[in-house]
Amino acid sequence: MLLYRSIIEYAEAEYVIEKSRFISHASPAETTDEARLFVSEIKEKYKDATHNVPAFIIGPGMEHQWASDDGEPQGSSGMPVLKLISAEELTNVVVVVTRYFGGIKLGTGGLARAYTHAAKLAIEKAGICEVREGISLKYRFDYSYLNKLQSIAPDSGFTLEDIQYTDVIEASVSCMSEEAERIKSLMADISGGKATLLSEEVKLAKYPI
Repeated sequence: MLLYRSIIEYAEAEYVIEKSRFISHASPAETTDEARLFVSEIKEKYKDATHNVPAFIIGPGMEHQWASDDGEPQGSSGMPVLKLISAEELTNVVVVVTRYFGGIKLGTGGLARAYTHAAKLAIEKAGICEVREGISLKYRFDYSYLNKLQSIAPDSGFTLEDIQYTDVIEASVSCMSEEAERIKSLMADISGGKATLLSEEVKLAKYPI
């Protein structure tokens, strides 16, 4: 089940226009506290910069939204970055665009375009994904079934994770929640009913798009 769209990982990108250097940083964040901590870390790392413009959207319903111009003309930087994140329908994302002023003024419109472009570069580099509800099915089975499961996994809608090699195999079979019953049937068919389901756990998984 699709829950929301977000980004896969942290990324940064750089953009130079009219001698001003823009370094954009994009990161996943699950809470507003996590997002604010990221903003603080970037500001500390680039404390010699002219501006560190932050924006974030947090929550599955995009309910927590915040941005700051950090000394740039009002509405010229933070809000355009926030609008970009919103337009991409992304949440649980925090972006900070660091600017080193190059001596040439860009004007309000120019600033908005520059900050938006820099933020977009970092978001694209971070990778947009769908966050879906998944199921982790922990199984115990004989070694004789491992190669078969590994070979069919890519085309069968599941992944094998946390494989433990003892006298038997214990591994997590992860899939999307709507596929759980089909995967259970598949495991039963492949093992002749000998694979033992030990536990089920709901988890979130990111799928690149």
